Amino acid sequence: MLNREILKLVRTSWDEMEAVVAANTMRVARAFSRSGLSTPDLGGSTGYGYGDRGRERLDAVVEDIMHAEQAMVRPQWASGTHALSTALRALLGPGDSLWLANGPIYDTLQPLIFGTSMTSLPRRGVKVRVLPTDEQGMPIWPDTEERPKVVYMQRSRGYQSRPSFGEIQTRLIAEQARRLGAWLVVDNCYGEFTVEEEPTDWGADLIVGSLLKNPGGGLAPTGAYVAGKKELVEAVGEMLLSPGIGQEVAPTGSLLRLIAQGWFLAPMIVGEAIMGGIYASQAFSLAGYQVDPPPGQWPRSDIVTAIRLGNEQKIEMLCRAVQHVSPVDGHVTPESWAMPGYSDPIIMAAGGFVAGGSLELSCDAPMRPPYIAYLQGGLSRWHTVMAVDAGVLALQTADEPYDLT
Repeated sequence: MLNREILKLVRTSWDEMEAVVAANTMRVARAFSRSGLSTPDLGGSTGYGYGDRGRERLDAVVEDIMHAEQAMVRPQWASGTHALSTALRALLGPGDSLWLANGPIYDTLQPLIFGTSMTSLPRRGVKVRVLPTDEQGMPIWPDTEERPKVVYMQRSRGYQSRPSFGEIQTRLIAEQARRLGAWLVVDNCYGEFTVEEEPTDWGADLIVGSLLKNPGGGLAPTGAYVAGKKELVEAVGEMLLSPGIGQEVAPTGSLLRLIAQGWFLAPMIVGEAIMGGIYASQAFSLAGYQVDPPPGQWPRSDIVTAIRLGNEQKIEMLCRAVQHVSPVDGHVTPESWAMPGYSDPIIMAAGGFVAGGSLELSCDAPMRPPYIAYLQGGLSRWHTVMAVDAGVLALQTADEPYDLT
């Protein structure tokens, strides 16, 4: 049964998000209608992918959506981490400096940025500087003669205890990067279509994101994108493939239609995810848990709601409750495990149609203090409402044995 009292509390925020969905849907629809994309283009390509008109048209669509000089959408990228690794390797070489503008980075990027493997940035002669941050997660810029080539900003909180970054934070970091003569590269994962503009509107030189998250619309089975300055996008394409052919090859096979349709639907699905997150903030806050963003905070800069639970048992209960109402593998009981790329055991509820698709409803957490669970996505706000209500009910029995069956 729906909790109508909570629904009353979130109605105003839902209405505000509906206005964002309308604006972003029109932005995307105009880009598609101007692109010249046609039915035969959706058939994709094989082999080398030479002359793939659909791939070229989709690049132009995303360029238009992101107000960028150039964009590149490719199924050859397996994840956002893969695309970010490609971008940073493309822009940084021996003797260059990379400054991390918001402290610790997401776990899966740490081997690239701090590791000792032959392909890590330090082994390639790149100097990495982690900037200290203030209480809001904003960088404290050093007084030094050193100049970075790239300033890197992660828009979403990841597993950090800080707010996600929106327009104000991005503009401030972009202005400082320009004063330093550096490019600003923004990890845009989880942030696309949450507001009416993107970091390329706020001064970012290159943005990178995964199609398993917001812009895939819940349909894209794999892939990622980059968008921004032409010279930077071209460099990333050459790093992904090879100098001289970075934009000219890469087959799309049978995936192009799903990827294009995902982009078209993304504003609506992201809206559903955010509205589900708004409900989650309200419900868990009323249940006595600290949440971020808190109820009533507007705008939201990503699709993630962080819930501070305080111990492993409660994290397990919430993740299992979410898994239990998932459309795929709802019968499975999540357990924490040593997931590749993470420094701590991770527990993850993720019963979606695309494996690892973070725009679909999921809940995950590193098993480490302060024991925060991260609820994200949701193709339908009502499915998220259902999962949140199940999670709150499960947590109410935290001091008793709990059997999801």
